[in-house]
Amino acid sequence: MTEELTLDALGWDHRLDEAFQPHREQGQSPARVAAEHRGAYAILDGRAERRAAVRGRLRDATVLAGGLPAVGDWVAVADSGGVPMIEAVLPRRTAVTRKTALSEADEQVLAANVDTLFVVSDLAGDLDLRRLERYLATAYESGAQPIVVLTKLDLSPDRTPVVAAESVAIGVPVVAVSNVTGEGLADLDAFLGPAATVALLGSSGVGKSTLVNALAGEQLMETGAVRRDGRGRHTTRHRQLLVLPGGALLVDTPGMRELQLWSGDLDEAFSDVAALAARCRFADCGHASEPGCAVKAALESGVLDRARLASYRKLERELEAVAARADKRVWAARKQRWRQRARETRHARRYGPG
Repeated sequence: MTEELTLDALGWDHRLDEAFQPHREQGQSPARVAAEHRGAYAILDGRAERRAAVRGRLRDATVLAGGLPAVGDWVAVADSGGVPMIEAVLPRRTAVTRKTALSEADEQVLAANVDTLFVVSDLAGDLDLRRLERYLATAYESGAQPIVVLTKLDLSPDRTPVVAAESVAIGVPVVAVSNVTGEGLADLDAFLGPAATVALLGSSGVGKSTLVNALAGEQLMETGAVRRDGRGRHTTRHRQLLVLPGGALLVDTPGMRELQLWSGDLDEAFSDVAALAARCRFADCGHASEPGCAVKAALESGVLDRARLASYRKLERELEAVAARADKRVWAARKQRWRQRARETRHARRYGPG
């Protein structure tokens, strides 16, 4: 299947072609990252799928334009007859990110150059609206179009959870589907056009791999048995880009126990709260005891749910903490570079250059 894919079918366009010109002059060729396997990458170059590696000297963080490659990235590849070497990452149009679990101030790119982000949850258990808000904040910040997909409709014909999801996913399409009966899957076709890149984002066990298989019409992904509580078992172990029969490109991501925010667009994800805050008497209103507070008035009248405001404030504090830690790390890195330069300068003055 991959041998027949041209660059255009992978999403190549004139913007990418212009950005690639300096690399073309160096004899490099474009490719798209399809998967990562323990530091090695599977790339699609318009002819075949091949294994590639990142140039050793570039693994030291920031020489690559956008950091190390992520699934969905467009990269410049040098091929001298051996293992193709990734020399650079082209500027990303969109990026789905989170804070890494191993560091308090590191960003992990889950998928790059995504057009549409399917935020996947399921209807078999209790729909967690607070988790959905967290995912939507990430989706809006990514630059991709968010779509809420609620799976396992066959196990929960009650529309109440769908209405609840619509109440927090303001302005975002909410599509309920059954991977078993096929109900609702046709509603996703509008986002799965040729060369369109769609990524799936959701917690463990919500049925993402089963959804991939349903959209592909074949068993592309391993699926786990359903537990007694109706939840699926996590099966996807790494991110990978798959090609659907209609030509859409689908990025499946491993499920997460919790999505830790690296960045998020709260104004979009909580557009109702933002609209109320804009009507407060004071621009710096803390929505507590200030007079003329539209948010407080909405709480008292029942227009705004207290749990939703609490969720907004929690995510706001989380983002502020991440930004503070990231700033601290940037300053630490700058100080280290300044000290290194100072040592080099003292050495040059004492012993001469070299």
